[in-house]
Amino acid sequence: MSSLAKNRLFAIEKESIGPIPAHERHGSGKQLFAIWMGMNMTPLTVVTGATATTLLELPFLPAALAILLGHAIGGIGMALHAAQGPVLGIPQMLQARGQFGTKGASLVVVIAILMFVGYFASNLVVSSASVRAIIPQSNPSAIIIACAALSFVIAAFGYNLIRKVTEISAYVVGALAVISFAALLSTPDFWGNLLVGAFSWSGFCAMVAIGVVWQLAYAPYVSDYSRYIPRDSGERGAFWGTYLGCVVSSVLLMILGAGVGIAYANLETMSALSAIAGPFFGYLILFGFALAAASGNSVNVYCSTLCLLTLVETFRSGWRPVAKHRIAASALLHVIGAALALAAATSFASSYFSFLSILLYLLIPWSAINLVDYYLVRAGSYAVNDFYLPSGGRYGSWNRWALAVFALGVAVQIPFMATAFYTGPAAELLGGIDIAWLVGLLFSGIAYLAICRMVPSAVHAVAETAASTTSDWER
Repeated sequence: MSSLAKNRLFAIEKESIGPIPAHERHGSGKQLFAIWMGMNMTPLTVVTGATATTLLELPFLPAALAILLGHAIGGIGMALHAAQGPVLGIPQMLQARGQFGTKGASLVVVIAILMFVGYFASNLVVSSASVRAIIPQSNPSAIIIACAALSFVIAAFGYNLIRKVTEISAYVVGALAVISFAALLSTPDFWGNLLVGAFSWSGFCAMVAIGVVWQLAYAPYVSDYSRYIPRDSGERGAFWGTYLGCVVSSVLLMILGAGVGIAYANLETMSALSAIAGPFFGYLILFGFALAAASGNSVNVYCSTLCLLTLVETFRSGWRPVAKHRIAASALLHVIGAALALAAATSFASSYFSFLSILLYLLIPWSAINLVDYYLVRAGSYAVNDFYLPSGGRYGSWNRWALAVFALGVAVQIPFMATAFYTGPAAELLGGIDIAWLVGLLFSGIAYLAICRMVPSAVHAVAETAASTTSDWER
């Protein structure tokens, strides 16, 4: 590694929520592929995949098909969000001001913060479980705190170090995943239980929905990384680098989890993975996964930090956050996430499944509105300067039309919901099949597009030229 690369890697990131200047742009679609491959190389991905054959009780082959289908579908929407980064050069949630208005977007930003912190806490819980599978007498609270501390150190440096750490995880944990698959395929209990379980459309669709939400959960912050890609690299590289990296890694590790679930259904997932691989490789796999989750968790907090800064800037006119504000916000969110992990370490699997379900219902309308607005209404042309004006400029403070569609997009899903705590009447008629995400996606996208066509004021003025995507944030 050259001295210039080292200096850039360990330099404190100066950028916060302002547009990334042209001279700071670097990276490529291939690097995005490595980032998102590494981002999913965590115990949480394996544990989530195991829900297909444990909680949902699907046979292995239908479980694997549901995992593949869900991620392939959800990944499209997620990668379309990533393609916005090189064009606009700003964080994804700040770009929501173009649809909801400067202050109206704060609702979506709060939801995103809750999501990021939830995933951060979930990763801490599963990382702790992995370490305790190696060292049963270890203190789970101490492990959670140590993992959070490691994440904070990486997140404090910012984008470049986070990107490098996730790239390394992609290679290291990828090799451990290959070993895990080899061990699984050589396990008699896997082949003996291959057909165990009972296929149900409700279980199959639930696993598809988990795959969709897993991918869309990244949608609110994929542009936080693709915004550093040079604009002339084009949207194609950002789309395919993000799509392939995120989908391939998610599918492989979740299928691994589904296989582990049928081989040792009576054990906690990561403990079962260790038992399959044997003493030496089992401990090595668990340690590698736990370390990758702890370090990769910095991605969640980095993006939640940008969201928190965006939220504060919304209501503090003229405030421009700098590196010290980013680090302070990151420290606060690490403390909150660690506290949640310490409180939620019990009954993790069922609680996490419910968390994913609720998250899906909230993310779908926002994603549909954002994608329709960006690709069909404005064709990627925004006045980025206006995002930072207290009045919102041409986008206003509150876009009531977009907020109404968002609220209705959540409401129309309620009859179709099928969760552990509530099943809607439409879902009951469908035999417990959850298609709420599909209903919310179609309704929100079609309704927003129709309003934009019928009520021009709903979208305010459209930016006239591509040059309007530049900003005087630094002036």
